[in-house]
This record gives sequence, structure tokens and C-alpha cells, in this order.
Amino acid sequence: MSELEKILSSRLCNGCGACAAIAPKHIQMHETEDEARRPKVCSKLSEQLEAHIIGHCPGANNEQANIETGDLTATAWGPILEVWEGYADDAEIRFKGSSGGAITALALYCLEQRNFTNALHVKANPDKPKYNMAAFSTNKGELMEGAGSRYAPASICDALPELEKTEGQSVVIGKPCDIEGVQKVSRQNQLMKNKIGLTLSIFCAGTPSHKGTDNLLNHLGATDDRTLKNLQYRGNGWPGNMQAEWETANGETHTFETTYADGWGNILQKQRQWRCHTCADHTGELADISVGDPWQNPPEEEEHGKSLIVVRTARGQRIIREAIKTGYLRAIPQKPEILFAAQPNLFATKGAVWGRSLALKLAGLKAPKLTKASLICWWKLPLKSKVQSIAGTMKRIIVKQLFLAKKITFQNHEGTAQ
Repeated sequence: MSELEKILSSRLCNGCGACAAIAPKHIQMHETEDEARRPKVCSKLSEQLEAHIIGHCPGANNEQANIETGDLTATAWGPILEVWEGYADDAEIRFKGSSGGAITALALYCLEQRNFTNALHVKANPDKPKYNMAAFSTNKGELMEGAGSRYAPASICDALPELEKTEGQSVVIGKPCDIEGVQKVSRQNQLMKNKIGLTLSIFCAGTPSHKGTDNLLNHLGATDDRTLKNLQYRGNGWPGNMQAEWETANGETHTFETTYADGWGNILQKQRQWRCHTCADHTGELADISVGDPWQNPPEEEEHGKSLIVVRTARGQRIIREAIKTGYLRAIPQKPEILFAAQPNLFATKGAVWGRSLALKLAGLKAPKLTKASLICWWKLPLKSKVQSIAGTMKRIIVKQLFLAKKITFQNHEGTAQ
């Protein structure tokens, strides 16, 4: 079994597509029958190339900022130059966005005011709305097609070779693991690195599998005589409802919806891929700017959203200040400590990951390499949470049969297993 196969069978792959970006002639990303997007080797890898790929794999190695200054805020949340709370000045962007539309507004600012060529981000596949796809957008209309969260498997790194061919700079938008993959790939490709003008990360609590999407669609009116036309996870208000639009054979349209709390809490989060349970970066520590929900102020019914914006680099700082100055964003500064109140679950998760990884290693299973930051956060958890992080994982090892090698079954182009 090759090293890449070991990563897949050990459930360490997060589906970011970095391997496909490094070796596009040898690896392609494909949808799997049951779980997510995974790399498929289409031509033999040399030992040297495979070792290079494994060394740059975000799934095998949790890279974090690893700040150990004694400041718990920096340790828990990574580099922070500024924190802002705000929203897109454009009412349409704000309404359609998951939490204030800040990411779309920042991308639009870069396209219109900084002459960026495009933005690489995730949209729903127009032919198969159940699935996501990486896409390049060059204007507001195209950006809006990807506004709002997509709680389903997606990867953007496998589109990086196309980004390398474009003229000018690009905005790259993705999950924390996607941005980690972007950083690792671009470090060994100076031309690609020069093409990336800004990286934006969403806060992420984990990626539900295709099974999660299927369960949500069954909850939202799926029948054999209906064709899915659109699937919306969030947006159109904060946090927005989950909504499926169907078309029958005679052309009738039917729409079903449920609340965000129901769709995420009762359906999707139960189907998160295992690798997400061992991820120590849920807030995009390696991005220029990270954006999430300010849950410290729960939204009123149908309230327009706000974004919690974490600025991590000097480049990100310059861009967000200019975006505010030119009217793309409305925002007020906040103290970094607000993150503990806004995202308590993500802090607890970063700590729990250390206990989960320890449990996997005690069971003789592979776990991603972690930095000391996760251990420090684990140490700050209540005793009950520490115990649960280890004991709960031991139970999951048995219930989910994590001791068995994961078998990857890919779909063919018609959507059937092969």
C-alpha cells in the first residue's frame, strides 16, 4: 500500500485537493460514493513525487500558526492583527450572504478596486446542485452565485493549476484546510504564489459528507419524480433557512425549507467526515483574513447578518481598511477576546482535538500531527471535557469501526459507483 493510500485508508484525507494541484498529471479529485471528494491516482507516482505530496498534505499534518507566547487568545485563534464586526455595504450581498456578506464584499473590492483578475471560490454545480464545484468569478454577478455557505464536500486546491495560467492576481476563498493546502502548494511554486493576491477563509465546523446532503434532501421533500433545481444552505437573512427547490416532470416547482438550526444541528453535523473531528484549525489561521459568525449576539428573526472578521496579515490589514474606506464594508473594531464569546464551540474543539488524537494513537491508529497550541487549549478545558475528548473517541473507534481501513469507492461520470 502506498503512502497516499495509507492516508486515504486511515481517514486522514480532508479532500482539499492539494495533491492534485502538486501533481495534476497524476492525480485528479473525484466524488466518492459515500463520503466526499478524494484524490484518484490516474498514473503511477514516483517515490520521490509521492513523498513530496505527502510532505505537503494538510490532511496528514495540521499546520497552525503555533503561537506559544503565553497569550491564550493568540494560542487559541492564531495570528490576529485586528478584529472587526460588520457587514457588506451592498444590501443584496449582505442579505444573500451567510453572515453579513463580508467575504463577497472583500472579493468584489479586490476585483473592482485593486484590478484582481478573478476570485477562486466554491459554487453549486449548476447541472447537479447537490454537488459543489470550484469556479473563477470576475464580477459581482458571478460572485453572487457562490454567496452563502455550502455545507457539502468541496475542494479548491485542484483548481490552482488553472489559477497559475491566469493573468494578474486572484482572491482565493475556502475552508481552513483549503487555505492550508493553498499555502503549502504555493510555497514551492513561486509563480503560483505571485498570482495569489489575497486568501480568505471561512470559519468551519466540519464538512458533512454526501450522505449528509442526501439526508437533508430527504428532509426537504426529495421524491423519485422530482429533480433538484437549487439547494440553499444559508443566506437570505441571518442565519437563513435551508431550502430545496424541486421541479416535477410536468414543470411544476415545489420548494421546501427548514431552519438552519434544524438542518445543521439535527441532520448535517451528524455526517461530518471523520478528518474534521481531528482538525485543529477551524478558523483559518493561515489565511490573510478569516470570517465567521458573531454568535455572541444571536440574530433576531429574519435579521440581516453581520460578520466577525479576523485580520491575520499585513496584506489583509491593508485590504480590509481600504475596503472599509471605499464603502465596500461597514465595520467597527472589536477586541480579539470577543472570539471566545462568539465561537466557544470552536475553542472547545481545538482543545478536544488533542485528546482525540491521543486516543487514536493509544489505539494504534494514525492521527494528524499537531502543534502544542492544541495541547494548551486542551489543558484549558474543564476536566469533564478532557475526559470526553479521549473516552468519546475510544467509543467512536468502536462504533464507527475506525480500526478498519477505509475503502474508497469512486463515482463514475453518471454518478454511479465504480
